[in-house]
Amino acid sequence: MTDHIDGAALLNEVEAFHRRFNVFPHEAAYVAVALWDAHAHLLDCFDSTPRLAFLSPEPGSGKSRALEIVDTLVPQPMTAVNASAAALFRAVSGPSGRPTILFDEIDTIFGPKAGDNEELRGFLNAGHRRTGVTYRCIGDGGNQTVQAFPSYCAVAVAGLGSLPDTIMTRSVIIRMRRKGRNERVEPYRARIHEAEGHRLRDRLAQWAEQARAQVVDAWPDMPDGVTDRPADVWEPLLTVADTAGGTWPQRAREACVALVKASRANDKGSLGIRLLTDLRDHVMVGIDRLPTVAILDRLNALDDAPWADLGGKPLDNRRLSRMLAEYMTADNEPITSRNIKTAGSVLKGYYATDLWDAWARYCPPPPESPLPPLPGTENLA
Repeated sequence: MTDHIDGAALLNEVEAFHRRFNVFPHEAAYVAVALWDAHAHLLDCFDSTPRLAFLSPEPGSGKSRALEIVDTLVPQPMTAVNASAAALFRAVSGPSGRPTILFDEIDTIFGPKAGDNEELRGFLNAGHRRTGVTYRCIGDGGNQTVQAFPSYCAVAVAGLGSLPDTIMTRSVIIRMRRKGRNERVEPYRARIHEAEGHRLRDRLAQWAEQARAQVVDAWPDMPDGVTDRPADVWEPLLTVADTAGGTWPQRAREACVALVKASRANDKGSLGIRLLTDLRDHVMVGIDRLPTVAILDRLNALDDAPWADLGGKPLDNRRLSRMLAEYMTADNEPITSRNIKTAGSVLKGYYATDLWDAWARYCPPPPESPLPPLPGTENLA
């Protein structure tokens, strides 16, 4: 009979192992990564698995080293660089068992100099859910049949820059940075330290077997404000923390709130959401209507905004109309320009009442200290 393993103490050891070799940007990252390592041993207990993304703006920020340490702690690690979607989904559905995919240099796949790689993006998105499959035609000529290949697996990635939005929203994002002069870690030597990680990995696997019955029926309480996709991302990690006990339930929720908040702060959203947000926060502050010509003047004058240079041209009336028409008013009608009476004339423009519903549904929370109205933008009657 296997001795009982204290889950909280084991997670403490996993976290300490990371701290020996990794410099993460904040405490929340150590908590999240340790929980992610453990969740990979319990994948069949969850409806989804979050991607773990180590991202940085510059090389030499410790991303690959972070993956190296994760490699020693997760079940059946498969290191992938420039792997095709076909290779990955065949590995996941192969006879050797489901791997934990560790994808380094992901920027070579999704970076600005790479193609769209929709096939790989589709695999990573589908594999987030336990029901995710990839369909392929198998056979020759007219004897081909459609076969579903399971795609569900744990995936950690590392790379420069960012990732496609559909992957980012399915990820726990760790924004790596270069070590400061006062930050020291122990040099990692695979021949020496890999075996230590493997011993922790084996104990994680044993603990997972002991905890499986408790985990499979668990539904953790989410922190306030964590809903929808972020809740899907964090549900497995909070379940692991609750099952382990000790200080981990509280630390996990603190990490969840911190990292979800950070991801929202870094989420620029689509160009349409940026337009809606700029209209709310910078153009129509304290205004209930504004002519299109005035809206364009103010948008194109904003610093650190894309509107003055969209493919070499400033935002114009036609594109503004087309972009806003994709969103609906509270009456479920497309947002369109309407007549605005001014002194001696009638101009086309937009009403705040038509935008309110889209602002509430799509934009991030407004600034705590709203900007004052722009000079000369009093309501036009």
